[in-house]
Amino acid sequence: MIPVSIKRDKWTQYRILHASSTLASQLPETRLLNSNALQKLLIKYQGVVLKPRRGSFGRNILFVNRNKANAYRIHYEKKLSTIKGTRRLYKWINGKTRSRGYVVQRRLQLAQIKGRPFDIRIMVQRRKGASSPWKVTGSYAKVASQGYLITSVPSRIIPVSEALKQVGIGNRSMLVKANRTALLAAKRLGERFPKLRQVGFDIGIDGKRRVWIIEGNYNPSLVPFLLLKDSSIYRRIRGYQKH
Repeated sequence: MIPVSIKRDKWTQYRILHASSTLASQLPETRLLNSNALQKLLIKYQGVVLKPRRGSFGRNILFVNRNKANAYRIHYEKKLSTIKGTRRLYKWINGKTRSRGYVVQRRLQLAQIKGRPFDIRIMVQRRKGASSPWKVTGSYAKVASQGYLITSVPSRIIPVSEALKQVGIGNRSMLVKANRTALLAAKRLGERFPKLRQVGFDIGIDGKRRVWIIEGNYNPSLVPFLLLKDSSIYRRIRGYQKH
């Protein structure tokens, strides 16, 4: 459970992490959703992701790409739509978001396994007491299901080393870098929320082997860790939760 004093909000989390000069460059540019922010990021990056500020489990996420002739391609779950004109696009988005708080974020071109994007879930925890050090206690790779762009609907849960090997990043340095990034982010959030004891970070690696912080989850599901052959990972995570 998340302590009441911890605010589960993607925009708040982004601002906390972005205030760190070390972490800022590893965060995809994010803004509160409005027509101006949407248009600016689409011009700058061509592709964006729209996420509910307080959403979870990948629900109600929209991917928008700007094509030629002021046309926009929208990917929602497994459905594809095309809309012409910025005003019509924003009107359509308003209908989908229903005035709920959303953020708009640069879309990352994640590394792929057999044509499907994947990211890494890294569990970072500390024991009771604000002075307790943060530790990486487990990780796995999530491969998106056929037709999906989000890894919250995974087709496979595999060890990170196996995922990196399949995309031709066989050395251990990439995982070390991802772990270090997650640790720094957890420390930053822990400074703001002293009662915070665990964060499940979604870490992305793009085609240029750059590491990105997609977001941190304060109450992550542990079920995927049960799917790994190494059962000690799950036991270690549960041990940190209890103490």
